[in-house]
Parts: sequence; C-alpha cells; structure tokens
Amino acid sequence: MRRSLAAVLSAAAACLLVGLAPPASAADGDEGFTIKDPRITESSGLTASRQHPGIYWTHNDQDTGAYLYAVDSRTGETVATVTMTGVGAPRDVEGIAMGPGNQLYVGDIGDNLGGSWDHVWVYKLPEPEELKDQSVRATQYVVKYADGPRDAESILVHPKTGRVYLIDKNEDGGHLYAARDPLSASGTNTFEPVAPIDLWATDAAFSPDGAQFVVRGYLGGIAYDWNDGKPRRLERVSVPLGQGESVSYSADGTKLMLGMEGAGSPVEAQGAPAGAGSDSPSAKGGSGASADSDDGSGLRVEYVVIGAVALGLFGVTRLRKRRS
Repeated sequence: MRRSLAAVLSAAAACLLVGLAPPASAADGDEGFTIKDPRITESSGLTASRQHPGIYWTHNDQDTGAYLYAVDSRTGETVATVTMTGVGAPRDVEGIAMGPGNQLYVGDIGDNLGGSWDHVWVYKLPEPEELKDQSVRATQYVVKYADGPRDAESILVHPKTGRVYLIDKNEDGGHLYAARDPLSASGTNTFEPVAPIDLWATDAAFSPDGAQFVVRGYLGGIAYDWNDGKPRRLERVSVPLGQGESVSYSADGTKLMLGMEGAGSPVEAQGAPAGAGSDSPSAKGGSGASADSDDGSGLRVEYVVIGAVALGLFGVTRLRKRRS
C-alpha cells in the first residue's frame, strides 16, 4: 500500500508541477506576497479591498474570535484587525467576498463532518473606511440548502447585483448555489443549485466587472464566463500545489491571487484568465439554471489522484479542526 501510494503521489506531482508559477515575493504586492502575521495560520479566504489599494482581507477558518485581517500586499503585514460584532461564535469560516458598496461578505459555511449541520451562516459588514483595529457590527444570515446540508468553502457576491452564491465542496464536483431572494436577517435563506461546477472547490471569486468567475481547488482551477448566470467554461487555471484555500482577483481585475493555508503562507499572483470584458452581457448578473455542456474531462485525472495527494501532503489537518 505504501509503495502504491508513493507511486501515485510521485506521478501526480510530476504531472501537476508543470506550469506552476514560481514562489512569490512579499515585496511585490499584487505580484505576490507572504502573510507574516503569526495569528493567521489557516488563511481560508481572500478578497481585494476596493477602498484601500493593495489591501487584501483574509481570516482563519478557526480562530479565537470573529476576526478579519487586512493585509498589505506590499509588505505582507497586517495593518488592521476587525472584530465582527452582532454575530455568534463562528464555527468554520471558509470564505470572504467583496460586494457592491464596499460590503464584505463572510461565509461561515464549512462543515468538516460532511454536511451534518442543518444550517450555516453568512455575515455582512461594511468595509471600514479607516484601516485600524476596531469592532464593526455585522448582519448575520441563516443559510440552508434546498437539497440538504453540505460542506462548502466558496462564497461569491456578484459585484453588480449583490446576489450571493455558494459552491459546495465535493470530490466529484459540486454546484453553484444561489439565494432565492435577497438575504433576510429575520428568517432562513434557502439556496438552490443553479449550475454544476466540475471541481472539488476550495474557493471562488468574481472578476471586478462580474463578467467571469474563477473556481479553485487543491490541484487545479476553472475560469467561467458568467454568461447571464449560465456559466460557460473558459479555460483551466494553474494553482500552486498544496493546501490551496483561497482565490481573489486583484482590485483592477488583471491578476489572480492564489493563497495557501498555514503559518507564513504565500499568496501567488498570475495573470487573470482571458474572457469577457465589462461590456459583455455576461456582466449583468442574472441567475440561470444550467451550465455549459463541457464535462471537464481534463480535470478528471486530477480527481483520481487528489485524495492520495491530499493524504500525502496534508495529513490529517482537516480532521483536527474543532467542530465548534
């Protein structure tokens, strides 16, 4: 068994290292940086500030409080820590996204027990105009899925409409889920599947113009044209090999920023996928019911080895996370 596993890992690494970008430097800003804050050991989401050039918001998936960190990509240093108030104790915070009006959306949507929680939460708060340590009141939304509980790590907010989307994390591929209505803080918000996503998704992000979005996993990614809410696959995206947990477009939309989990974690930069521009009809932000018929066969080989690679490279990290 050991010999077989080693062979699979070696073959996977040999195939998947092709085309990976070199390690990034902390001094390069949107060319890549390293998160230096020793408190940030499980960076699981990333989103670019619109108000503060070069600033990226991140968070731990498990933390001692409801914290968000503003990291300066030019230095890798944390320049502000925000404590969310008005929410309960976070359970498994896996994603963050910037919405219209400089509103931050935080996805407390992870479920390491494979969909055992009957609800999860999304938090919304205004991005602070001043970068300093402070408390900011957030709105908490209760979220359920129309087809039952599931694990998810990806939250997207369309930059034009403000509609919130989630992608469940499934080894065989998941679905893009959309809220039925604008989110309500007074009741349960039901999310319905609207399009298949052919990837074991760990994060996703819309481009700043809303014309496309990218989904990433541990071993690869896919760029989609938004296509009026009927996602159409554009191209594959290379990602750094390892426990890749986050993706964001740069504020100007020219770069993809690909983050990792762990202490002193790097964020690599690469050119954003080519595709529809801001004048495309795909930027309108509708919610469709089907996706392009591309079956994603080019990624299926990665699915065959991803479990073994995850076992060999990540060990039992995910199983050690607290349940609450």
